[in-house]
Amino acid sequence: MNIQVPRRSDGTIQKARVKQPWPKDRLFKILSIDGGGIRGVFLAAYLAEIERRFLGGAPVSGYFDMISGTSTGGIIALALASELTAAQALAIYSERGQRIFPRKTGVGKIAQIVRWLTGPKHDPSLLRKELDEVFGERLVDDATNRLVIPSFEGLHGEPFLYKTPHHPDYQLDRHKKMVEVALHTTAAPTFFPAVEDNGHVMLDGGLWANNPVMNALVDALACYDVPRENVRILSIGTGESTFTVEQAARQGGIRHWVFLRAFEAASRAQSRNALGQANLLVGKNNVLRIDVSESDNPIELDDVQRSLKELPLVARSLVEGSGHHVENMFLHQRATQCEKCDHV
Repeated sequence: MNIQVPRRSDGTIQKARVKQPWPKDRLFKILSIDGGGIRGVFLAAYLAEIERRFLGGAPVSGYFDMISGTSTGGIIALALASELTAAQALAIYSERGQRIFPRKTGVGKIAQIVRWLTGPKHDPSLLRKELDEVFGERLVDDATNRLVIPSFEGLHGEPFLYKTPHHPDYQLDRHKKMVEVALHTTAAPTFFPAVEDNGHVMLDGGLWANNPVMNALVDALACYDVPRENVRILSIGTGESTFTVEQAARQGGIRHWVFLRAFEAASRAQSRNALGQANLLVGKNNVLRIDVSESDNPIELDDVQRSLKELPLVARSLVEGSGHHVENMFLHQRATQCEKCDHV
């Protein structure tokens, strides 16, 4: 097969990044936000509650030097870097969620399930319409926070990271529309079709980095002259189902793995591995993980009603227990805004 569109990786700079200066007495604070479909309600609700209790409603983004988000976390990352508050990001889900994931009943639900067997479950034009209204003509270059947003390029089968031009080597994405980046990181294969983009085939970043904590940490350490012990990370998840390899699955076979648990196992392992690596690099005491408790009855990725009913309450409860820890680790000093770098 003769593929004419070049790989993103073909343009990778081979030398090590020239580290940009960073004040020796200043922490580098990272916000990492997982994927999880409409369960992004929890991500936004938790941060909105932090804003309400500790910041007088001011944007929490002003206290993080870098934000990384995958899939639904990518939407929130882009929203925060557009100077929206987390409360305004939450409104994306509460006001638009039902339009993006319309609830079907009766014959409509049966037709959707049948269609889902051979195609996407949801109409991507609905998602695009809502995201267009949120982000408009904003570009990655307009972001006020350094951003690292994972996607996956399907034509060549390789990871794809969108980044703000916070380092002189990062120039490819600055004129990309935020709405396009949001669509590319959220194109979950079973829910939405891949997005064609100048010959590339863009898919959900959750295929390889549903928890993007290491994407952000590696970028920070590669780009800035900051000691590892001066990095602080707030990593927020969207919950998982309880998991064990049951007796039948231990024997192997396509029925037990491909159709049931293989992707879930891979995503779970990726998240825990990324967190473990971050803990090793900067110290576990410098990484704060906030997540919804595991459940035997997890909320489906497109269950708008359950998400809006249950997750804001979970967020409020978790802020009760962890809010002051977040305040002490992240909220005593404002972050530095993203300074745009040009070619050098």
